[in-house]
Amino acid sequence: MTSKAFRGHCQDHHQHSTGLRAMEENADVSSHTEGLNVLPREHKPMEITNGHSTYKPVINGVVIGHNGKDHTNGSASFRSLPISALKQNGLLQSLAAGGNKASPTEDAEDAELEKAKQEWETLDNIQPALSEDSNPTPLISFNEALQYFQTTDLGDLLKNIQPTIRRTGLAAIAHFLFGPPRLHRELLEERDLVFAIAQCPVDNSQTVHMRVLQTINKRLIGTRLDCPRYGSHWENIGFQGTDPATDLRGTGFLGLMHTLYFVMDPETLPLARDIYKLSQHPTQNFPFCVMSINMTHIALQALREEALSKECNRRQQVVGVLNEFYVAAFLHVYQLWKTQQKTIADSGFVLKEVELFAKKNPKQMLRRLEVFLKERQAGGVPRGTSPDPQGQQPSPSLGERGAKAGAGQGSRAEELHFTGVCDLPPDMEGEARLI
Repeated sequence: MTSKAFRGHCQDHHQHSTGLRAMEENADVSSHTEGLNVLPREHKPMEITNGHSTYKPVINGVVIGHNGKDHTNGSASFRSLPISALKQNGLLQSLAAGGNKASPTEDAEDAELEKAKQEWETLDNIQPALSEDSNPTPLISFNEALQYFQTTDLGDLLKNIQPTIRRTGLAAIAHFLFGPPRLHRELLEERDLVFAIAQCPVDNSQTVHMRVLQTINKRLIGTRLDCPRYGSHWENIGFQGTDPATDLRGTGFLGLMHTLYFVMDPETLPLARDIYKLSQHPTQNFPFCVMSINMTHIALQALREEALSKECNRRQQVVGVLNEFYVAAFLHVYQLWKTQQKTIADSGFVLKEVELFAKKNPKQMLRRLEVFLKERQAGGVPRGTSPDPQGQQPSPSLGERGAKAGAGQGSRAEELHFTGVCDLPPDMEGEARLI
């Protein structure tokens, strides 16, 4: 074999080897592409021309060349692939058009993915609100709620009220001669309205009723969000269950009206929050709203027994006097509870003492409240609010038996069920006895 013939043979052999390597590379590329796209390949007969393979894999009807470029737009064959697959596979990155330069479509998809991810992370940080409506219920004032009852037909409720104590025999004669003065005739209608409200139950269909509940909750805990009609959140402000309506025995909606007055009047709101804070004390805690309802019951009893008639006649109003008397009774409970370190085990004795004292000394109760509010507005520390248990001696009306009972039951305070004047049956309302 001559040298010229030898060189020609080697050149043919080299071209043949190059063709075989190209066939193997195309086979690997097409096999890998098929595995990622999970799409069938279209097989065509393989031809070898001048030592090079003419075989080109076809995916979805598109012919892919040796360098992985599309003969149409350079990257259409991998347009349906997820972007994450392109990022994770080095071979597909090299096959994509433009080398390491991302196409405008891929940039847009990356931006959309990043935006969606940020929006999803934002959703995780949003706290769900205990709101039944997207718009918070507006607060309602005491006067607005009172006007609602003044313009509502309460005829059926007025038939069942008992505005005075029925006395017979010597008791009636003694009350007429030595008892408090009768309420002026022009005030009887206002007095009857009060007792009619005390007969009115909570009505979920009445917007005013729901606004009163929402306002009480918002003002006590300091939130602007609405809360559901039923739920354990009502227990947090001192109701005994998930429905405040079940605690209004003996006071009806008037129990909520007085609490509304307490938290909406700018002069009494600080006192209301102080009492609410004390009700959350680790050892001196008590149900705030249930205690408030008991204050309403004491005020109603004082009005029914005509203990407030003299003050009502002097001011020529009933509702205003009753509101202040309610706050004065609550203040008296607060001072006793805080200074004498009372607990829930002492609730019956405290309520009994406050009721007896309030009925006998209504003018003194109102005067104490007036002085307390003035001292608070002046920036001083009102008398009777010292937390020092030695700052005020226990009231004699509690008696030694009451003091011992309170001390003996202090360890079981959390297990006791709160009882007060509102738990008494109707036939005992004239002479309330506490358990």
